[in-house]
This record gives sequence, C-alpha cells and structure tokens, in this order.
Amino acid sequence: METVILAVVIAVVVLGVLGGLVVGSRRKKPLPPPPPSAPDITAPPAEPHVGDEAETPRDEPRRTIEEVDLPDGSAPPVTEELPPTEIEIPEPTAGRLVRLRARLSRSQNALGKGLLTLLSREHLDDDTWEEIEDTLLTADVGVAPTQELVDGLRERVKVLGTRTPDELRGLLREELLKLVGTEVDRTVRTEPEERKPGIVMVVGVNGTGKTTTTGKLARVLVADGRTVVLGAADTFRAAAADQLQTWGERVGAHTVRGPEGGDPASVAFDAVKEGKEMGVDVVLIDTAGRLHTKTGLMDELGKVKRVVEKHAPLDEVLLVLDATTGQNGLVQARVFAEVVDITGIVLTKLDGTAKGGIVVAVQRELGVPVKLIGLGEGADDLAPFEPEAFVDALIGD
Repeated sequence: METVILAVVIAVVVLGVLGGLVVGSRRKKPLPPPPPSAPDITAPPAEPHVGDEAETPRDEPRRTIEEVDLPDGSAPPVTEELPPTEIEIPEPTAGRLVRLRARLSRSQNALGKGLLTLLSREHLDDDTWEEIEDTLLTADVGVAPTQELVDGLRERVKVLGTRTPDELRGLLREELLKLVGTEVDRTVRTEPEERKPGIVMVVGVNGTGKTTTTGKLARVLVADGRTVVLGAADTFRAAAADQLQTWGERVGAHTVRGPEGGDPASVAFDAVKEGKEMGVDVVLIDTAGRLHTKTGLMDELGKVKRVVEKHAPLDEVLLVLDATTGQNGLVQARVFAEVVDITGIVLTKLDGTAKGGIVVAVQRELGVPVKLIGLGEGADDLAPFEPEAFVDALIGD
C-alpha cells in the first residue's frame, strides 16, 4: 500500500516539473514585431461649398444696406443693343461712268490707233484696205460688219480727197457709231406701267460673272433709289446662293433662296411672290449657269421663265457674256436666244485682253442691244453702255 502511495507522489512531482518547463519556454519565445505606424498625411483643403468663402476673408471696408443705392423699379433695366449690320451706299451711276470711261479708254484704244495709222498712209491701195479689214476682224467685229465699215470708209475717203488726222478720226468715229448704233433703246426696263415689281431674269454660262453681275445690278438699282429682292435660283452651284445673299446684304436687299439642289423654278416663283408682298420695285432672278450643250438644262431654263410669268411677264432677260471669249460667246448667245427671249446683253470683263469689236458682233447676231458693261472686279464696276463714250474710247483722243 505504501508503495502505491509513493508512486503516485513521484508521478505528481514529475508532472509538475514538466509543466513548469513548458510555461517557461513559452515566456521566452519572442513576440512578433508590432505593425508599422501609419504615416502622417496632410489632407487637402476642402473645396468651398455654396455660401462658403473661397479664401480667407480680408479686412475690407464694407457698406451697410442703407448705404447701397438700389433700383426703385420705376425704370426698366437698360439692355445693350448690338449695332445693326452696316449697309453700304453704292456709288451713283453718274460718278461711276466717268471712271469707267477713263478705264475703257486706256484699255481699248489700240484698235482705233491701228486703224488711224493705216488710214493715214499716203496711198490707200488694196493691200492697205485688206490690212484694215484684218485689224477689224482681229478685234472681233465680225465679217459682215467689217465689210460694211470698210466699204463706207473707202467711199468717203475717195470723195474727201485730202485727209488730215482730224478728218480721218471724224470719219472713223461716224462709221463706228453706225455699226454700234445710237438710236437703240438701251434702258434696263425695271419700271413696268401699272404694276410692281419689275421682273428681271439674268442668264448665262458659268464663269461669265453672272451671279456677280446680278449683285452689281442690285447696287446700281439701289443707288438710283430703288428697292430690290434677289432670287437665288442657281440651286446647282453650292456657293451661288451664299454669294448672292452677301451682295444683297451689303445694300439692304432681301434674298430668297431654296435648298441646295432644289427646284430653281420654285425659288424664282417665291422670289416674285415675296417681292409683290413686300412692295419692292424690282425682283432680280439669278439662274444657273447652264452649258449651252446640255439640252435638258436649257429646257429647265425655259421652265423657270414660264413659272415666273404666272405672276407677271418678264420685263427683262439679260444675257451675261464674257467679252474675252470673243466669237465663242456668239455661239452661247445664239442658243440662249432660242430658249428665252433675250432683251439685253451685259458684257463683262470688257478690259484687258477683251476686243471691243464684240459689242458690234453680238448685237448684230442677236438683234438686241448691249445695255450694261463691266470693266473690272470692283463692286461698282458696272454701268450703262454708252455708244459715244465707247467709240471715243476705241479710237482714242
């Protein structure tokens, strides 16, 4: 019995010693390193909210509400108005004619000088007269008019006998005036009796200056005290309507236009309709620059004319020709005359390389007068055609 008790005591002691060793080893085990401390971060300044000051207030003098002048409500607030679009005042017709005469004289008197030199020869034989014919033909006068002029000059020189420079110049001037024509009515008809507005249609091939001429004609009419509506019936050329509207805005003329590629006859019809409603004096209709070889387009031009005449008859159909094209312009004129009744001709670019004789040739070809001429790129470089001034410019002073 005692042996059992002794064994139990020994076992308890051994267990106690082993437990102490385990606890001691646990206490000596190193602890894990503590987590790193978070770095100090400076927060950005908060954005100001509605009603907050964006920055630190400064010490400034402030007024009380009693010191502030408040509107009493009796007068409406003043609103600043935008300045109106500046409208140009075109140069009067009389003033531009003086300038155009001088320019025409500088650019066209080579023909007259050449003829006077030939006529001043001591002996006017057949060779000399052939040279005179060649000079006239080179100037685009045309075969039939040239023959008439030469025959007239030969007869009068033969009768005259002696020839002074002044006499020769006088003879040449008279014969040229016969060809150009001084008795023809060259007025652009824009004032029909008993109705308004006058209706003018402008036709011609692309590149002749047709749209520009329409805009310049509007300036001529406005300068003479007329009111104008422009019809942009050239719907096939993208820039044509914009170009015409710019011309109109410069002189305060309203422009009627349609969608690009739209029906030109519809635009022309609306232009005349609005012109009547507005009570203007003249409606100018710019048509597409049709190539004379395209029959379909020429037929459409005839349609524009018929549609416009549902309002009223056309007062003028002006054909714009480039004077530098010479005899080629006569082909264009011939075809246009077959589609619409041309009543007048506008010769553009009648300076520089243009031959003055085209005036005679185109009038003879169509049987209608040249009514307007253009002698430059300026806005006011369009004026009524004056036969006397033109012939004087041809033969020089």
